[in-house]
Amino acid sequence: MRPFRERNPLPIGIAGLATVGLVTLLAFNLQHFAGGTAYSAAFSEAAGLKPGEEVRIAGVKVGKVNGVGLEGDHVKVTFTSSTAFGTETRAQIKIKTLLGSHYLALDPKGPGRQPTHREIPVSRTMAPYDVVPALQDASAQLGKIDTKQMAKSFDTLTQTMQGSSENVRNTLDGLQKISRAVASRDDQLNELLQHSSNVTKLLADRSGDLAVLVNDGSQLLQEINARRTVISQLLTGTVSLSQQITGTINENQATLTPALKNLHQVVDILQRNQGNLEKSLQAMGPFTSEVADFTGNGRWLDVYLQNLVPLPASVAPPSTLGGGTQQTAPKQSPQNGNPLPVIK
Repeated sequence: MRPFRERNPLPIGIAGLATVGLVTLLAFNLQHFAGGTAYSAAFSEAAGLKPGEEVRIAGVKVGKVNGVGLEGDHVKVTFTSSTAFGTETRAQIKIKTLLGSHYLALDPKGPGRQPTHREIPVSRTMAPYDVVPALQDASAQLGKIDTKQMAKSFDTLTQTMQGSSENVRNTLDGLQKISRAVASRDDQLNELLQHSSNVTKLLADRSGDLAVLVNDGSQLLQEINARRTVISQLLTGTVSLSQQITGTINENQATLTPALKNLHQVVDILQRNQGNLEKSLQAMGPFTSEVADFTGNGRWLDVYLQNLVPLPASVAPPSTLGGGTQQTAPKQSPQNGNPLPVIK
């Protein structure tokens, strides 16, 4: 077998690129190979359900929604489930969060197993009422109302029916007051509806961040719950340790009380003599330095003793040169190098 350096690099490069492309394709389409059986259900409306959202049974995720599409007079939802369910199973689209997330909830019922080629009929499915689109539609419709024209209409209606009975007139008067109040607050109502629309849009845009925040909080609570036993043991051990320390102090109180008193007296003495101690330490500094000097040469002591033995005196002979006297230089002591006294 020839080594790679002797082979043609072109087929090797083509094979490598093909392998990388195949691995990339498998990585991007890995979700299509997920386990689970494919089912379908018919709903009267989609209610905002999207592909990729969860399928749950009793709150446990068992699959995901694969597709949502219109089929005739109903909406067909295809999904996968890793758990089998009976032939009388009911399906319901439920709201996961107030920000527009949903999931498909299955309520397994009936004997046998739901056939994969038969969809769950509309009679056994239910879609929720989505509040957010309703509020948005209400905001849009209320924004289109001409409040001034409505107030004018109520005024005209009141004037027209002045000859009616007292109950009718009172009712119309109340409606007139309501219309005038609404008309006087027209700008504030429009601003309120605009702010409500902005808040709804902001919440919808931040739904992913809020979902991540909720998931992180759930993970934190799960971790605290998992560490509950350890925290309980730690608190129990702390209580036991405090009880043992308290018992030890109570048992040795007769011994500890005199010891603490004596220690207090010693501390008082040290505080009163703090200045003397500082002076003693300062005076010991030079002595300690000298001791370190003559004891720092190994096993010997490096000591210099001066004038330990008295030295003999030396008399210098007088000089006759010039009829005068001449002093001679002092002789040096051979022992310590000190000059010897000279007697004239």
